[in-house]
Amino acid sequence: MTERASVVDDEGLLPQLVAHLREHRTRLRQEWAGRIHEAHLLQAMTAQEMAAETTSVYDNYVEVLETGSVEALQHYARDLSERIIPRGVETHEVVGIVLLLRDVLARSLFEKYQRDFPHLNRVLDAYEPAANRIANTVAVSFVDERERVIRQQQDSIRELSTPVLPVRERLLILPIIGVLDQQRARQLTEQLLTGIRTHRAKVVVIDITGVPDVDETVANHLVQTVDASRLMGASVIITGLSPLIAQTLVTIGVDLSKMNTIGDLQGGLEEAERLLGYEVTRDSAAGGP
Repeated sequence: MTERASVVDDEGLLPQLVAHLREHRTRLRQEWAGRIHEAHLLQAMTAQEMAAETTSVYDNYVEVLETGSVEALQHYARDLSERIIPRGVETHEVVGIVLLLRDVLARSLFEKYQRDFPHLNRVLDAYEPAANRIANTVAVSFVDERERVIRQQQDSIRELSTPVLPVRERLLILPIIGVLDQQRARQLTEQLLTGIRTHRAKVVVIDITGVPDVDETVANHLVQTVDASRLMGASVIITGLSPLIAQTLVTIGVDLSKMNTIGDLQGGLEEAERLLGYEVTRDSAAGGP
């Protein structure tokens, strides 16, 4: 059931208010656009984009005043956020333009009814709670959508920073570069286990040469990743283990003799090929007798 905002006591007041805002739509929208420009808001948008968005926001704003449909407002606010966030619009800009529209329309109502103060008070009593509710709903929806976009971007970055690469049949390599925090370690495990299942991998080489340090929690997670991979039938070789990380593993009680560790990535790949039954040969130096 659609929620309806209770904004008026007089049944005839709301249609009168909405009719006035629609009648003067062009002038009020232009005045609002001018205020936006003076406040240096939406500068990431072109003049054409701003004109289109201000027209759309104005019409939806007045429609919500008329219908009181919060669900429709939330849907529009989400749609607006999806369109303007990729253009670099910030949260304070969205809040700012909605508050400017609220004030422009309130001033217009004041000018229309200023000769009749009792009626003006009734109009403003009807308008202001609804206008504030619209501003709040738009702001909350924008923040929610922005956070969703940020989370999505962070997930994409993590996926790019921890790629599971098939080197050859049933052999995967997972090169890790940069800081390995708890969240990234969890995602690493999920990606690796998915890769093992997808590629039916038998050997995985995890190279941590590019990891400067890990804390105890992440070190435990790394051990759990090795154990989980084994449960899925894949042997794990860890390469690039620094003295500092090795010391951390020993400190938390990890038996390094149970982990297959190789000094560098090249050696790890050679060991992986041996485990898979391939014959490993090294090329002789060029030009030798």
